[in-house]
Amino acid sequence: MFSTYGGATRVYPIIGDPVAQAKSPGGLTRAFREAGHDAIVVPMQVKPAQAAAFLRMLDDIANVDGIVATVPHKFAAFAHASSASDRARLLGSANILRRRAEGGWHADMIDGLSLVQAMTKAGGVIAGRRVLLAGAGGAGCAVGLELLNSGAAALAIHDTDAARRDRLVALLSSAHPGRVHVGSADPGGFDIVINATPSGMREDDVPPVMLEKLTAGMFVGEVITEPEITPLLRAARARGCGFHSGIAMFEASVQLMFDFFTAA
Repeated sequence: MFSTYGGATRVYPIIGDPVAQAKSPGGLTRAFREAGHDAIVVPMQVKPAQAAAFLRMLDDIANVDGIVATVPHKFAAFAHASSASDRARLLGSANILRRRAEGGWHADMIDGLSLVQAMTKAGGVIAGRRVLLAGAGGAGCAVGLELLNSGAAALAIHDTDAARRDRLVALLSSAHPGRVHVGSADPGGFDIVINATPSGMREDDVPPVMLEKLTAGMFVGEVITEPEITPLLRAARARGCGFHSGIAMFEASVQLMFDFFTAA
């Protein structure tokens, strides 16, 4: 994969704190190489206090063509952009930046689109469905918006941080009035249940929703990539629910990032 790696290689940093969990370096580098692009994605651990300065430094690194931002740098990435997609502007966050020919960076936020694509590929139907979203953080914001953009009839948001939950309800209601509500951990009555929290990364985590209330016919989505089959997905599979894993979402994100970075 690195037979042409050298001084002419284009560089795409991925910044996070921590960054060890990021799967994009290998996946996106492979996508670049398979398409004939001499490019590499490099993980860099950057503390939040240094994020703005680090991004400014990249302005002057001529062989850096794009940037991937993961937790907690998505808001800083958006703030650094000169232009942005509609969804990134609404959310005030971005996870990918590409250098503009006229200078500066163009931003987008694809977490939600990645989940929607993974769900669709796994047979999930969003239009007209009632959705329970657990998690109102950065990933939850993007996922909630894209579910509404894809035609969800109603979106209920559950988060243990009530203030964060209420802020997301208000934000998404501004774009989709009357379709966004406060939810709870009870998935009863919903067609789709999405986990956009870190709950499930460890076996002793408190589940993001009441697992015993999952029923056949529901579709369950997960953002966690490690482990691939979380306790939530195990419960969903045991009850006959359709589901997609965080790995499926990651695979969708690789193609979306590749398309963004190679756009004319």
